[in-house]
Amino acid sequence: MPTKKKPQVTAAPERRRELLGTAAEVFAEQGYNATTVRKIADHAGMLAGSLYYHFDSKESMLEEILSTFLDELWDGYDAVLEAELGPRETLEALVTESFREIDRHRAAVAIYQKESKQLVAQERFAFLAESQRKFEKAWLSTLERGVAARVFRADLDVRLTYRFVRDTVWVAASWYRPGGHHSPEEIARQYLSMVLDGIAVRT
Repeated sequence: MPTKKKPQVTAAPERRRELLGTAAEVFAEQGYNATTVRKIADHAGMLAGSLYYHFDSKESMLEEILSTFLDELWDGYDAVLEAELGPRETLEALVTESFREIDRHRAAVAIYQKESKQLVAQERFAFLAESQRKFEKAWLSTLERGVAARVFRADLDVRLTYRFVRDTVWVAASWYRPGGHHSPEEIARQYLSMVLDGIAVRT
C-alpha cells in the first residue's frame, strides 16, 4: 500500500470521523465523480472552505475512507487466516467477518463496489488492486483446502464458487442497514446455512 499523505492539519479525531462518515454516504449515494467538496460540506452543515481545513481534496477523503475500511477488513481476515482453522470453519469465519465489515463500513463497501475499477488506474489508489489480489488468494486457498480435505465436493469449480460467494456476500451492502432486524452474525449464519448445504460433503 502506498505511503499515505499526512492530513493537512491535525483535526479532532471524532470530528474527522464524522466528516468522513458524511463523505462516504454522499460518495455512495451520488457517485465519486458527481460528488463535489461543496456537496459534502452541505451535507456536513459547513462551508466548503471549512472542509478544506480538515482535508486537502475529495480524493484524500476517499482514500482515507477506503483504506480505513480495508485495513479493518484485513485485521479481521488475518486473524481468521492465522488461527489455523479447518477449511469449513475458515470459510464460515471469513463470511462472518465480511458481514461485520458491511455493518461497520456499509457506505465504504458500496463505494468500493462501484468505483474500484476506475480508481485503481490512479497511483494513490493502487492499494485497491493489492487488496483484491490478497482477497482472491485467501478465498481460493480456503476453498481449495476444503476440496483437498474432502470437506467440500470434489467436483466443485473453486473459482466459480469464489465469485459466487464474493458477489453474494458483498452485494448485501446495497440493502443492509446497521441496526436492522438481523445482526451481521445472524445474517452470516443464515447465508452460510444456504451456501454450505450446496458445497459441503454430505455424510
